[in-house]
Amino acid sequence: MNVLVIGANGKIGKQLVKLLSESGEHTPTAMIRDEKQKPDFEEMGAKTAVADLEDRTEALAAAMDGMDAVVFTAGSGGHTGPDKTLLIDLDGAAKAVEAASQKGISRFLMVSAIGADDRGRWSDQIRPYFVAKHHADNILRESGLDYTIVRPGLLLDEAGTGRISAAEHLEPGGVPREDVARVLFESLRTENTRNRSFDVVSGETPVSDALEKL
Repeated sequence: MNVLVIGANGKIGKQLVKLLSESGEHTPTAMIRDEKQKPDFEEMGAKTAVADLEDRTEALAAAMDGMDAVVFTAGSGGHTGPDKTLLIDLDGAAKAVEAASQKGISRFLMVSAIGADDRGRWSDQIRPYFVAKHHADNILRESGLDYTIVRPGLLLDEAGTGRISAAEHLEPGGVPREDVARVLFESLRTENTRNRSFDVVSGETPVSDALEKL
């Protein structure tokens, strides 16, 4: 399967590209904003496509040439303001969904955030982030694409354990980014993650088993 990873230079995206490259099952293409980022992905054996989520939809569609699936792992980051959150986490995601539809790519995986589906759980401090994720998720659900929306808890930089809890709704908790990348990887080949949205936090169940039990 040819897989485009949007946000490939991010902490989740880069680990996902590595998993895809090493799997022997998939051919990943890392969507990057800067040509200088190419060598890192070439060392992994991954292809690259240069495009920016603030570009026109047509530019994103061009990056999707020959793809079978798209995984959206991009985010504006914690050091930007609400304007970038709107442009990347909401409009960037919406344009990526539009581009996939234009190219006839049905499989689309999205990294969201735990609580994005419930306004009662949005903290005032990062409310614009939750607003963006909430509406991006709804745009994907209503697109007609074969979607999977993964809502991880607090993202941690520690090593993954390979064990998670996954369900439609979970209490808040943390989860290593490495384990989120593994969830995305396994979701590409787990049939019952199709047209599903679910929360993910650290737990006791191996990733593949947790997804099979959704």
